[in-house]
Amino acid sequence: MNGIKAQFIDHLSFVVKDLQTTEEFYSKFLGEPIIKNDGLIVFKVGNIRLFFKLSPKEIPNQNYDKDDIGVNHIGLGVRTIEELKKFEEHLSVVGIKHSEFKTGKFGNEYIWFDDPSGIRLEIYHRPLEPRA
Repeated sequence: MNGIKAQFIDHLSFVVKDLQTTEEFYSKFLGEPIIKNDGLIVFKVGNIRLFFKLSPKEIPNQNYDKDDIGVNHIGLGVRTIEELKKFEEHLSVVGIKHSEFKTGKFGNEYIWFDDPSGIRLEIYHRPLEPRA
């Protein structure tokens, strides 16, 4: 590749059915959007921005299907089990339906839930890597 490669993920962009509902949903656990205008809202998670834009065309009355070709889910991370438990409690308090605690292929715990457009989200426990 001649030494050329991407250095980081700058943003992920998603098309949604309803911006107001999407903003209300994501604000419950990501805080206020960093950008908001007609047809676009942007949230920041660490150094990565999540863009949500309104579809420029009529969307059929169906939700996103995580098992179709494309993005399966957005994995948001926490570093401790205590943080994961607090996140799960917060989701319950703000009325976001979610899974029970699950254990993934690599032995890490997580919970999942779907946004108003059906996009799957996961809160994944990944402790800090041990330093050499």
